[in-house]
Amino acid sequence: MPGTVLLLAASPLGRGRLVDAASVLPVLAAVPPSVLSGADTANVVELADPLEPQAVLTRLRAAAAAPGPLTVYVAGELRLDRRQRLPHLALARTTPSTVRYTALPWHWFRDELRLRPAGATTLFLDLRADTDTWQALCAPPAPGRPFPLDCGRDAAVYGRIAPPPARRGVASPAYMKALATLLRSGRRPAEEELHQRALARIAPEGAGTDLVLEQRGPLPGDPHAAVTAAVRAGRHAEADALAARLEQAAGFAHGPVSEEALHWTEVRADLAMLAGDAARSCRAWMAVAGVRLAAGHPADAPAVEAAVDRAHHQWGRIDDPVRVRELGLELVGLRGRVPGRREGAVEHVRRRLREVQGRGGMPAGHLRTDPPQGATAVP
Repeated sequence: MPGTVLLLAASPLGRGRLVDAASVLPVLAAVPPSVLSGADTANVVELADPLEPQAVLTRLRAAAAAPGPLTVYVAGELRLDRRQRLPHLALARTTPSTVRYTALPWHWFRDELRLRPAGATTLFLDLRADTDTWQALCAPPAPGRPFPLDCGRDAAVYGRIAPPPARRGVASPAYMKALATLLRSGRRPAEEELHQRALARIAPEGAGTDLVLEQRGPLPGDPHAAVTAAVRAGRHAEADALAARLEQAAGFAHGPVSEEALHWTEVRADLAMLAGDAARSCRAWMAVAGVRLAAGHPADAPAVEAAVDRAHHQWGRIDDPVRVRELGLELVGLRGRVPGRREGAVEHVRRRLREVQGRGGMPAGHLRTDPPQGATAVP
């Protein structure tokens, strides 16, 4: 099935512009359509400094209705409207006082893409924010409100948002140009690899300042079933990679300390156990406990105690003295805060650390703890 590519480069004309967005279009236009889309054939729609938001909406709606894969490349600048403080993509006629009427509301992207099949849409974004928009994007998210540039949960999103230029002048869409240059080779790597290589090319320009956008596309079908099938087939690395994608997607949609994201962190901890990597499992369970404690969960909350108990159990299965000492020092501090319901848990950690220190090593299986109840919460 042929793909569809939408190339959108927009910025205000005149003195107020922050970025020369349209300068990237000749480089993108030199890339074969099949490489731009990742499909054998593709239809390409190009919008250079469009004037009217309704005209852009018409093209976006038509692209979203196409049955094949859709790839959207957007270069431009973001402005907030003065009434609702919502982000908009500035167009050719946009001024600070006319954002609401002359710019494209960003939520139109989400609204038009929401009915597309899961995993069939990818956006690459290179955006420059003005001062007000940048402050709004960097502010802590309000509870229950998604990231302001939400493109929908079924789309993959890669790119960057850059702050206002440090000096007066017009910036260049460097990320999008790097992306286009990589694609001109005629080979399209995986989307995440392409994104990372483009970021590497523009470093150190955006190092430590840009907001990096990385939202992988959703997995088809039941994600828990997919992870379980990979484990049963012995494909432990694949199972962990699937769970990592779901963990990141949940963090993007609900926040990194949400129950949705922590669920997949816990799944990854159990996957490490099943793969025989006790150190990685221990570290993951301690991370879960630390996140919950930092979020205000009490030390005797069941989820906190379970995480520390499982970390303790996995630590007891580590044979490498270096790892035992490294993780044991962290665990003893955590056990001081979360002693759990078994007497002597803190002393058990200290005793084993003393033995490792005294012997310089441990035989396999020495001083292992008994597994806590529910230690194998495989999805």
